[in-house]
Amino acid sequence: MRILVLEDDSELGSWIQSGLTDAGHVVDWLEDGRHALAAATTQEYDVVLLDRMTPGLDGLSVLKAMRAAKNNVPVLILSALGDVECRVQGLDAGSDDYLAKPFAFTELLARINALGRRSQAGTQEVVQVLTAGDLELDLLKRQCTRQGRNIELNTKEFLLLEILLRNPGRIQTKAMLLEKVWDLRFDPTTSVVETHISRLRAKVDKPFDETLIRTVRGAGYVVDLTR
Repeated sequence: MRILVLEDDSELGSWIQSGLTDAGHVVDWLEDGRHALAAATTQEYDVVLLDRMTPGLDGLSVLKAMRAAKNNVPVLILSALGDVECRVQGLDAGSDDYLAKPFAFTELLARINALGRRSQAGTQEVVQVLTAGDLELDLLKRQCTRQGRNIELNTKEFLLLEILLRNPGRIQTKAMLLEKVWDLRFDPTTSVVETHISRLRAKVDKPFDETLIRTVRGAGYVVDLTR
């Protein structure tokens, strides 16, 4: 799933992003409520995590603005304010769940997975399977197939392919992929992206007639079926 996290505590935010990425999710972590609202209203997410007390715009205000804009993505509030009144405020504002800090990561992951399943069952807007030609990537089952053949991908390869398929026709630069998949700022000396793209191509492109992943010289990578 693609998950948006609003958390201004850098240590906690990094911990959440790292754990969710290791669990196979694509995570956008932001520390400012205004930036989180802009992301939530311009991009598609499967689940959103909101801290209540954040700079720029607090989590409840972000949530209310999302709901006012008819954005019904599942929202989980994370907050040190865990008394009954605060939980009721969060639920009344439109959240689907509320988790008080501190919390165990296993519980956070279980609640996120439950929200993803609930949303999938209740609406057709949540994407479960991404496709490109005869390639299918099942986000819930964590399976990749092409022409009916199962393709084994490791966690990083799966994330790379998911990002490319979520952005058909839009170039993903090396810097973008480094940040989204490895949580690294741009490093011109690293070849980790090229190495993993090469391994991914060997699995999803090389055994088949049509090439799906294209290199745009000097720019990045793209899945483009218009050629």
